[in-house]
Amino acid sequence: MKEQKKQPELRFKGFTDDWEQVEFQSKIKLIGGATPFKDNPEYWNGNIVWLSSQEIKNKYVSNGTYTITKKAIIDNKTRMVDAGTPLIVTRSGILAKRFPLSIPTIDVAINQDIKALLFDQSKLNVNFFVAELQSKEAYILKKIIKTGTTVQSVNLPDLNKLIISVVSDFKEQEKIGDFFQKLDHTIALQQRKLDLLTKLKQGYLQQLFPSKDKYLPRLRFKEFNGDWKQCTMGEIFTERTERSGEGELISVTINSGVVKASELDRKDNSSKNKSNYKKVEIGDIAYNSMRMWQGASGYSPYKGILSPAYTVITPKNEIDSEFFAYDFKRFNMIQAFKRNSQGLTSDTWNLKFPTLKSIKINVPHFDEQRRISNTFNQVDNMLLLQQTKIDQLNKLKQAYLQKLFP
Repeated sequence: MKEQKKQPELRFKGFTDDWEQVEFQSKIKLIGGATPFKDNPEYWNGNIVWLSSQEIKNKYVSNGTYTITKKAIIDNKTRMVDAGTPLIVTRSGILAKRFPLSIPTIDVAINQDIKALLFDQSKLNVNFFVAELQSKEAYILKKIIKTGTTVQSVNLPDLNKLIISVVSDFKEQEKIGDFFQKLDHTIALQQRKLDLLTKLKQGYLQQLFPSKDKYLPRLRFKEFNGDWKQCTMGEIFTERTERSGEGELISVTINSGVVKASELDRKDNSSKNKSNYKKVEIGDIAYNSMRMWQGASGYSPYKGILSPAYTVITPKNEIDSEFFAYDFKRFNMIQAFKRNSQGLTSDTWNLKFPTLKSIKINVPHFDEQRRISNTFNQVDNMLLLQQTKIDQLNKLKQAYLQKLFP
C-alpha cells in the first residue's frame, strides 16, 4: 500500500527524486531463529556464533556469549543469517524503553526472540534502512510494542503494516546511510572511551582499598604509609534521625547514588504528607535499607528530605563521607552488607543502622581519605563529561533522523 508522496525537511545537495511511503512488508521479509536443545552437547561450543536478545545492544555485533555446531543448525530450526543482515529483538524486557536493532559483521545464528530483516540490498541500502527504522522508534514503541508485566513483544502484524519512507535514488540512500554510519561510528568510539573510564574506576576501587582480610591497599599514594585502622561503622558514623516535611525531595539509586527526585524519569510515589520524612544534610550518606546489598547508597551533595524507608548516616569528626560512599560500592563491602541484611528472603532483606554499625571497616588517616575521594571525584567528573558528550551526539543523531526522513 502506498500513501501520498512526502519529502524530508533536509536533503543532501543534488538529490531531487521523490520519496514514497510504503508498507514494511512490501520491502522486508521477517525470519526467526530458535534455541538448540540445551542438554545435547553435540549442539554447543562449535564455531558458529549464536545470538540471543541480550546481545542485540549496539548497531554492530561481532560476537556472542555462546557458539553452536552445524549439527545444531541441521537438527533444529535455528537460523543462519548472513553478515550485514539487520536484526531486531521481538521479545524482551527492555522493549518498553528502546527498540534494539543490530547489524552482524559476521555470519551468525539467532534465537527465537530475534527476527532477521531480509530485503534486496541492491535496491535498499542497509544503513539507510536501519536509520529509517530508528527514525520511527518512538512510534514503534508506542504503537507496535505489546506490553506485559515483565516482558514486551513486537506485534508483528502491526510491524508489517508500518509505513516506511523510501527514496528510489540508491545513491541518495547511500549518502544518507553513510552519514549515519559515520555518526554511529563516532558515538561508538565515545562509548568505548566511557567504558574504559568505567573500567578505570572499577580498577581503582580494587586497588585503592584493601582487599578482603588485608589492612593496606595494593596501590597507595607515596606520601602515605602505615596500616589502616579497623573500626566498626558505629565508630565513624551516627544515624541521623531528624524528621522534616520541608525541603528538596531526594532519592537513592543503585547506579547514580543520591539524586534529586525531580530528576528521575519515574512516577512520584511519595506521600502527600511528608512530615515523617527523614532529614538529609550535605555530606550525609543515605541508603535504601532493603537494597544496601545491591549498592543502593550514596553521598548526598544536597540538603533535603528522604522517604522513611531509607537510612541516613552522618560522619563523625575526621571522617570523609565521600571516601566511604565509594568504599560502600566495592564488591567486598556489598557482600558484607548482604551477609548482615536480615530477612527470610532477598525481597525482605533489611539493613538498619543498629546492624550496620557493627560491621567492621578499614579506615585510613583523614588526609588519605580525602586524597582517595578526590581521585574518584576526578574520575567521576570525566565519566560525567564523557556521558554528556555521548548524550549530545545521540540528540544530534535524533535531530538528523527527523530531518533527513519524512
